Amino acid sequence: MKKFMDADFLLKNETAKKLYHEIAEKTPIIDYHCHLSPQEIAEDKHYESITEVWLGGDHYKWRIMRGFGVEEKYITGDADPKEKFMKWASVMPYCVGNPLYHWTHLELRRYFGIEELLCPENAEYIWNRCNELLTQPEFGARGLIKRSNVEIIGTTDDPCDNLEYHDIIKADESFDVEVVPSYRPERALNIWRPEFCGYIEKLSGVVGYEIKDYKSLEKALDERLDFFVARGCRSVDCSLNMVWFQKPDDAAADRVFKAKLAGVEPSQEDIDIYYSTLYLHLAKKYYENDLVMQIHIAVLRDNNTATFNALGVDTGFDTMSDERIVQPIINLLDLLEREDKLPKTVLYSLNPAHNEALMTLATCFNGHGIAGKIQIGSAWWLNDHIDGMEKHMKALASITLFSKFIGMLTDSRSFLSYTRHEYFRRIVCNIIGTWVEDGEAPDDMNLLSRMVRDICYTNTKNYFFS
Repeated sequence: MKKFMDADFLLKNETAKKLYHEIAEKTPIIDYHCHLSPQEIAEDKHYESITEVWLGGDHYKWRIMRGFGVEEKYITGDADPKEKFMKWASVMPYCVGNPLYHWTHLELRRYFGIEELLCPENAEYIWNRCNELLTQPEFGARGLIKRSNVEIIGTTDDPCDNLEYHDIIKADESFDVEVVPSYRPERALNIWRPEFCGYIEKLSGVVGYEIKDYKSLEKALDERLDFFVARGCRSVDCSLNMVWFQKPDDAAADRVFKAKLAGVEPSQEDIDIYYSTLYLHLAKKYYENDLVMQIHIAVLRDNNTATFNALGVDTGFDTMSDERIVQPIINLLDLLEREDKLPKTVLYSLNPAHNEALMTLATCFNGHGIAGKIQIGSAWWLNDHIDGMEKHMKALASITLFSKFIGMLTDSRSFLSYTRHEYFRRIVCNIIGTWVEDGEAPDDMNLLSRMVRDICYTNTKNYFFS
């Protein structure tokens, strides 16, 4: 029987152990997509308690706590931080089999040196020990990043953001981790949302002129994209609601946009033409600026209306969508390819049933001298557990080029989430090691070592930052 979470955790053969300990474990992290706060990095924020840095904003944990019957006041409510931590500790022993059980104990070990298994009996000790360490200078946001061997971070930023904290970080020579913005314009695309008109008014204030028609909206978004690119932006992101992409029509998009500003709600047909026209315009700009276009799909958000009204977005009430996505994505990529304006693209589906179809789709649009131009991004959100990642990567290997995969991202708001890269890397090494041990891949350590380093680091560096 193996010891729980020993040095060879998830590494089930000698080849896997060698690949991990000699290559993957030492390789720097490029976290190309996350939701970390640039302000907290710029200010090197120190945290009041383990609850703030560990449970705050973490809807993975919130969902599990609700499933255990924990009252909302101990999750997103006004309960004392220690009470919230104690509630999480009471849930933890029941999480065996869930990735949170692994993540929790990886985080306790890697950042705080705590090897005890969190439970109600030792929660007081762990609370005190973590909080004691958090008072030390090296346990601020920057220290946690450096401890994780992170080289580059890609945050997620709205076109209205002034990126002042990115400027502060870049100017600070004492911090050598590169933090770059990513452009996320979906609030300007989501014309059906009730807050859309307010957002357009806000964007008008940022650019300094009234956005009163579709062409002035294009102009404003283009200007903001130029502003981002000048500050190191290398990628863009959008959580894509399923629209049926069609040939752009500026006149129709202008009609729909003006009607929305006048208080007329768009039909689905109106949404499709407005979204198609604006998204395709932006995508061509991404191509011209050599940016990576990331698209997150197959998500149904804010499904519990009562809790959404009470708590707002990103609080743990989203789910996988079973909508048809392949044909709309083909329409999008094909429309861009016809004009030779298709940027490098990463597709993430929250529904793993889409993976194989998207992987075969990717092979239809690869080429142009770019290795792995269309990527199927890492098993995402509700799928970044052992089974989800293994299935995803084995399918990649079977259908396309696993060796050109751009690897893991945290997609997280927590500075303690970099252990997810370790989790991913151990799984990568175990998959490859198992192929070798079973005679399905050659026992060529030079070949395999290069493959592991490429998946963990080099492919990402080349795809986003070269």
